[in-house]
Amino acid sequence: MIKAQSKLSEARLASRIGYQFKQPELLQLALTHRSVSHKYNYERLEFLGDSLLGMIIANYLYKAYPTENEGRLTRMRATLVRQEALGKIANDLKLSQSLILSTGELKSGGHHRESILADTVESIIGAIYVDCSDLTVLESIVLKWYEPYLDHIEPTDQLKDPKSRLQEYLQARKKALPVYDVVDIQGDAPNQHFRVECKVDGLSVVNGEGTSRRFAEQAAAADILKLLEQ
Repeated sequence: MIKAQSKLSEARLASRIGYQFKQPELLQLALTHRSVSHKYNYERLEFLGDSLLGMIIANYLYKAYPTENEGRLTRMRATLVRQEALGKIANDLKLSQSLILSTGELKSGGHHRESILADTVESIIGAIYVDCSDLTVLESIVLKWYEPYLDHIEPTDQLKDPKSRLQEYLQARKKALPVYDVVDIQGDAPNQHFRVECKVDGLSVVNGEGTSRRFAEQAAAADILKLLEQ
């Protein structure tokens, strides 16, 4: 029964990733934190995935923004490959449910740690490439993950998260700062899901969801910014 559940979990993750591994052990390796094994872990795949991700995003930006200079393209790439952006991708893919961590790392909240989630996204990118050896396939998968965010990136974007940008927006207009409240927590650790309300004077209450309070707050702040920019 446990083995069957594990296979089902792997199949669901593969579906969310958008890629069926010919070598399923590569996906397992990509999910394995070094706290489990100093030898059998995702760090080598992460190293590869980091370089591949940078190349894929750089290629996309080069084609999408033919008139932008190197400096602005570099800032845009940095925004898209930084830890927070990868954390959002991990959240979308629900990777926290599938991480393979030591008992100690699990108890300390490693399944929600943004750095671990970001590293895992990169290791999965590396694993896909090792499995298929096809950059075109890999590029289409990665850009699909990024699809919700690519339309909102601008050459002048600063390297700041949505909560910081929302706070600065309101402060610049001498308005009250947003209030965040956790309104729902579903599931048990390590598979909790948070829902947060964000209240800003003069706007409807907006909900954000995520695998941690921080992710949920960032999601809510991002939606508030969209309302303000309309």
